[in-house]
Amino acid sequence: LSRKGWAFFTVFSDKTQKRLQGDHNEIINILLCDRDLFAPLSVTLLIYFCSRAKNVVAAARPPVRFFSPDAPVVDLYLGQLDQVERLRSVAEVSFIFFYAPWCAHSMAARQEVQQVAKKLAKQVQFVAVNCWWSQGKCRRQNRFYHYPVIHLFYRRFGPIEYRGPFLAPYIESFVLRVITPLTYLPSRGHVEEFLSYHEPRVVGFFQFNSSPQPPGYITFLSSALQVLKRDFRGVVRFGVVTNKQVAGAISLTEDETVFLHRRFNSSLIFPRNDLNFTSEAICRWVFENRETVLQWLQPPGTKSRLLEEELTKGPALLLFVPHDPLGSQPNIAVRYHSCDNSHHSSWDKSFSFHSLCCQSVVLPQSSTSVCEVCLSLSWPSFATSPLHCLFPPSIQGGDIFQTYLRRCCLHQLPSPVSINSATAMGCSNFLDSYSPFSQYSACCRKVEPQLNESQAKEESEMQSVPPSLIPPFSVPQPEGDGITGLRCQTNRTLRFYVLDVALNWPLAVRLGASDDRGGDGSFAAIVNLKDEVHYVLQHTPAATLTESLEAFIRNFSAPYSLLQRHLVGEEDRKGSPPRFLITELTTSSFLPSVMDLQKDVLLFYYTQWCGFCSVLNHIIIQLARLLQGNGTITVARVNVARNDLPWEFMVDHVPSILFFPRYRKHLSVKFPDNLPITLPNLLRFILQHSGSLHHVHKQSVETEGPGHSPFLGSEFLTLQREVQALHHARERLSQQLAQLWRDNRRLKFEARALETENAELQRERRSLEEQHREKSRQLSEAVRRLQELADASENLLNENTLLRVLLRALTDRTEAREQAEVERKETEQKRSHLAS
Repeated sequence: LSRKGWAFFTVFSDKTQKRLQGDHNEIINILLCDRDLFAPLSVTLLIYFCSRAKNVVAAARPPVRFFSPDAPVVDLYLGQLDQVERLRSVAEVSFIFFYAPWCAHSMAARQEVQQVAKKLAKQVQFVAVNCWWSQGKCRRQNRFYHYPVIHLFYRRFGPIEYRGPFLAPYIESFVLRVITPLTYLPSRGHVEEFLSYHEPRVVGFFQFNSSPQPPGYITFLSSALQVLKRDFRGVVRFGVVTNKQVAGAISLTEDETVFLHRRFNSSLIFPRNDLNFTSEAICRWVFENRETVLQWLQPPGTKSRLLEEELTKGPALLLFVPHDPLGSQPNIAVRYHSCDNSHHSSWDKSFSFHSLCCQSVVLPQSSTSVCEVCLSLSWPSFATSPLHCLFPPSIQGGDIFQTYLRRCCLHQLPSPVSINSATAMGCSNFLDSYSPFSQYSACCRKVEPQLNESQAKEESEMQSVPPSLIPPFSVPQPEGDGITGLRCQTNRTLRFYVLDVALNWPLAVRLGASDDRGGDGSFAAIVNLKDEVHYVLQHTPAATLTESLEAFIRNFSAPYSLLQRHLVGEEDRKGSPPRFLITELTTSSFLPSVMDLQKDVLLFYYTQWCGFCSVLNHIIIQLARLLQGNGTITVARVNVARNDLPWEFMVDHVPSILFFPRYRKHLSVKFPDNLPITLPNLLRFILQHSGSLHHVHKQSVETEGPGHSPFLGSEFLTLQREVQALHHARERLSQQLAQLWRDNRRLKFEARALETENAELQRERRSLEEQHREKSRQLSEAVRRLQELADASENLLNENTLLRVLLRALTDRTEAREQAEVERKETEQKRSHLAS
């Protein structure tokens, strides 16, 4: 209850009903003391509070202009929505910018909109509306959940909401698409050029002979604007043909026909007999039947499942390029999806004509030489029965491969020298002619690995060859380009996605791009979400981006892919940091530290979000302190949530502990899950599995016998070193116990001093309590005396008052007697006077 307020409450019960109004102290006394009022069990209490103070709200400041006066933007900072309708009705294209003056995004987009407005002010009407002013019409009629919001209107069609980034180049591109939603195609050359791009293209044929605008032209124009509402990038382009001879180039003869061009499948014509000829129906029909070769992705920057939905469809090539990419990347995607025989090379044609199923086999002479053995379609045994891809065991095995391949397929099997030579490009060993009755055919070629920077450096050091001379690609190009129709020749199909490098560079850095963004700023990676791997394109300066991408795609699609899985991890600390008890490992330092043959490594797997891992930290620290003087044992840990490791070193749960003994790293041991992770168990685990020198001389022991003196000497030295290590550990334990004994003695003395101080404080407390009781008694006596004096004073006052009353009564009685005596004397005088 507020002391400055009043309370009004009503109490209802079965037998009583009472209404009270007053100050809160009186109400509380009634609630606590009135038993008769709250005796019934069923009581409902309703309390209402209202403050005496009036609600005072400061009036909002009047809004001011948001855009600068020299900007070609009509700023309706009072939210005049009726003026927006008036301005939009007289303009061909209108750009409406809804903003909130306090919004940081609106302030950042203001400069971008002003740049676009200065360029397109003659073609577009730019209007800005303050949709936050409470007294404005815009605030009352619209409910926006974020700011700013951009709407475009093409005449009466709209609104077309812009959903892209608020940057001037993107906004300008979108506005230009709205200004010209249709491309006029006056000749056959324009039609061929319009249909040559990789984006989906829609062509409408309308004759303008009978009327200025045919009836279906406005619907076709509206469908182009409907597509812009769904995709702000305008991937689907719309063109219009008005000449019948030009329309004949794409086999259009009937007027008011909508044609959807598809590169890899049959092109379609809008079925007007089955679907209504409306803009929504045309837009839906285009998106349902279009071919998507290259898809732009634009993550919203907030929590979304856009990338997850796309990556779950299969392996994806993510290409980070500038906003206006070169034409080479789309051409790569188009050639990759071109499975028509007309696009294949000559050896592709013959190979696909004579065979239906193939199997790649590695030559036994070299692990990088591969032959593709295929079953022929023209073999008589398959003329009347369906073809099954069943190869004899000799094809799969390597023992009699040369004999079988020489007998069935090739007149002269290429030697390892010719296969490994630099002149053997593609299928150069393919026979010029084949018998129509041959069962098998073969094509042999060499597959070279793609070297990353570290591997290229090691290779150059070993062979004394400059890194620039190392071939950057794994599969040499065949007679064709090697990428055309690759989608139909492999089971590892790729999906192509393009992202803007300026907006999504943090994502590229997380995938493995360098922070400096060198070169042209482009970056490419293949992500296979199902296999939980991704590969990064190692772009070499000697090759162009197109060549690197082609080799990158061929390496991924090869049957024996030599691409190395990219591991993402934390950066190592620069410089020489001080030596810690526990070594923190990262992706780059993991293998050199763990696979050190001269040290036993105890590895602790943890994550920053694992609570059980945090509980075990003190045990790992105690273990590292005990083993601090031993130079052969390393205690390390790795954060598996931030550092990718090779598959053979991963664990299925955290926390986990692995031990890698020296001299025999291949015999790593995992700490048993059924044992509690304690310091004695860890020490016993390390002593049980630690490495020794007899593993180095294992072969000599087997040949020379167990009684050889050098072996016994090395074994004795090893045991002596282990005993010395145990002595050192015992000395450290003794020192720690002595320190603990000293600390315990010091704590005992401190405890005694504290007990003495506590006893003194208890005595002082009791003395103070006695003084308090004495003072309380004295105060009580003084109060009693004061009360007696007050009672006596009150009695005296009462007696004084009574005496005053009696005195007043006596005074009145005396005055009455004197007056009567005076009147009697006067009467007697009158009588005597009358008598005389």
